[in-house]
Amino acid sequence: MVEYLPLVLFAAVFVALLAGYSVAATLAGVALLFALVGAAFGLFDLGDLGFLPSRLYGIVTNQTLIAVPLFVLMGVTLERTRIAETLLESLSSVMGGVRGGLGIAVTLVGMLMAASTGIVGATVVTMGLLALPTMLRHGYDRRLATGTICATGTLGQIIPPSIALVLLGDVLSGAYQQAQLSLGAFSPKTVSVGDLFAGALLPGLVLVALYVGYLAVTALITPKRAPGAREPRGEGSLGVLLRGLAPPLILIVAVLGSILGGFATPTEAAGVGAMGALLLAAAYRSLNVPVLKEICIATVKTTSMVFFILIGASVFSLVFRGYGGDELVQGLFADMPGGVWGATVIVMLVIFLLGFILDFIEITYVVVPIVAPVLLAMGLDPVWLGVLIAVNLQTSFLTPPFGFALFYLRGVAPNEVATLDIYRGVVPFIVLQVVLMLVLVVVPELATWLPGVLY
Repeated sequence: MVEYLPLVLFAAVFVALLAGYSVAATLAGVALLFALVGAAFGLFDLGDLGFLPSRLYGIVTNQTLIAVPLFVLMGVTLERTRIAETLLESLSSVMGGVRGGLGIAVTLVGMLMAASTGIVGATVVTMGLLALPTMLRHGYDRRLATGTICATGTLGQIIPPSIALVLLGDVLSGAYQQAQLSLGAFSPKTVSVGDLFAGALLPGLVLVALYVGYLAVTALITPKRAPGAREPRGEGSLGVLLRGLAPPLILIVAVLGSILGGFATPTEAAGVGAMGALLLAAAYRSLNVPVLKEICIATVKTTSMVFFILIGASVFSLVFRGYGGDELVQGLFADMPGGVWGATVIVMLVIFLLGFILDFIEITYVVVPIVAPVLLAMGLDPVWLGVLIAVNLQTSFLTPPFGFALFYLRGVAPNEVATLDIYRGVVPFIVLQVVLMLVLVVVPELATWLPGVLY
């Protein structure tokens, strides 16, 4: 029974989170409680906690994690100013008159906003406030409109540059080195955030193409669900489109291109993105002292939450490993039927279910460090695994009845939109994401080809 204490620790944290306690405090508090009780019964060596200061120092001096507040600042700036609204108006003015054009415009704007903010809630709420009333006013089916907004809002999990991929890339880097050391490779290879950005780019674009294709086919087969805009398009649409689309698109391409091209690290590119977003907001004349204050406060709150969770997760992982959790997980995976593929399916199922109740940050720092070293030691490619986890989390955030994106949209949707409309609307998009995961399994080169070419 003693050897299963790491699983009891994990279950205790899970129960405390369900009870509504703070994630970071729960991770650290429950872990320390287990450490003290275990030490009292001679089951845990408190000396293991002596590694905590060096771990915390490693967190605050991690160059990669400096990108987090900068990407948050970039995303919050684009969210709090009129940039998303201008983008939507520009694309709608050109595409709105075509059947399904407004839905496709919303998808493209959602893609750009998702890549900019990287936070599911921010994108879904922003697009829900801006696009949903417009789509309903033009006669779009409620299920199609809500499904489109929820699905495009979760694209921030997979399309770089995003905070989710920065955090996941940092965790996978450590897990990959740990896996190689366990196999006796004392000069381990590395995997970087840039590798994960490159690996996620093509799958993200394929998913956007699947969304657009579904909307186009729906408009063709059932035009009543996705009609053209009732108001005629104005003159000079191309000029309006360029003015609205070019600046934020150039910003995103500059940030992502500098990383993929090897001209800048993710941290340096994040600094360019943050400054560029502020300059864009100033150019749009939507940046003033009150707005800047809101942006700074939101950035500090989000960054503090991320690092507080990371500190709590560090305490949890120390206690988990002190109880022999690594060996337990490795033994369970080794005895699992189906070998590496059986273990991968179980891990993906667990991450999918945890995505109903935990945010990507908690899953990235709590679950991934436990399972990733074992899976990588079994021969999985780290970039492929990271992309599959990102798509999996994106799918769980979209799946009824507990998907986060559904709750975010329900909070800002008009009263005439029923919750069941939102639930039914996301089903086709969930199917498309499952298709993408199957494609990644059958054709792993979709995630591994571009990093291999670039690096």
